[in-house]
Amino acid sequence: MTTDTAPRLASVPEPARPPRPGARLRLRLRPGAGRQMHGGPLTYLVLTVAALFSLFPLYWTVVAASTSNTRITQTPPPFLPGSNLAHNLKEAYTQVHMGTALANTFLVAGTVALATVLFATLAGFAFAKLEFTGRNVLLMLVIGTMMVPPQLGVVPLFMLMSDIGWSNELPAVIMPTLVSAFGVFFMRQYLAEALPTELVEAARVDGAHSLRIFWHVVLPVARPAMAVLGMLTFVQSWNDLFWPMIALNSDNPTVQVALSQLGQGYVPDRSVIMAGALLGTLPLLLLFTVLGKQIVGGIMQGAVKG
Repeated sequence: MTTDTAPRLASVPEPARPPRPGARLRLRLRPGAGRQMHGGPLTYLVLTVAALFSLFPLYWTVVAASTSNTRITQTPPPFLPGSNLAHNLKEAYTQVHMGTALANTFLVAGTVALATVLFATLAGFAFAKLEFTGRNVLLMLVIGTMMVPPQLGVVPLFMLMSDIGWSNELPAVIMPTLVSAFGVFFMRQYLAEALPTELVEAARVDGAHSLRIFWHVVLPVARPAMAVLGMLTFVQSWNDLFWPMIALNSDNPTVQVALSQLGQGYVPDRSVIMAGALLGTLPLLLLFTVLGKQIVGGIMQGAVKG
């Protein structure tokens, strides 16, 4: 009886053959991948109801602004627009300095939005990508200012504006709001995630200084977040009432200050007040109608790149 004492050789797998020229690669995709998603009837119904609820305040403003003060107080109230819209708009425009208020508000809101976007992006870039002593402590101090009620600083701020000579002047409304802690925190969080550190280091190796890196590297990446911050800041500045009412008078008002002076008397004329509110809302609606696609497009572009 003989035994095979030769060692057994382990089977060596054959090398994978390269694909033939022109052969198609088969990709295993998940079921439904690449298909465009469509909502069902219930989805469209819910969206329609939500859109109607969102548009109803604007529709009611038009209805109230186009009727008389007596008709608004009747029961049931009117649900269709009346014929006094032009008269009420003219009355609201002439009762207060509405033309001056609209021009002032455009100037204030536009300046504050541009300055906030620029300064907040600069500070956000510094806090996100630059190394310096006390960075985290300074960031926490900036965030901590968001917890301080703005009413606490009204008296010293008014005294400061009076000493400078800006009482009842637009710089008194613009200068204290040129940058916000929320904007700095918002841009810092966005740039910390969307801006690769390697990109900044590569630009610095090529000899670019910080301002050049900010202009050529940071701004293109931060454009979607800047659009969102600018939109939020513009709307907030447009609707601000508390500080402009203290800093400005009735001869040089903003829109919200002018609206607070409408319909004054023993019996407030609500139709004129609503007409003034419509005048103060139409510029915002026009702005978002014109620039809405660009703002949404920038937001979606940033979401895809991120």
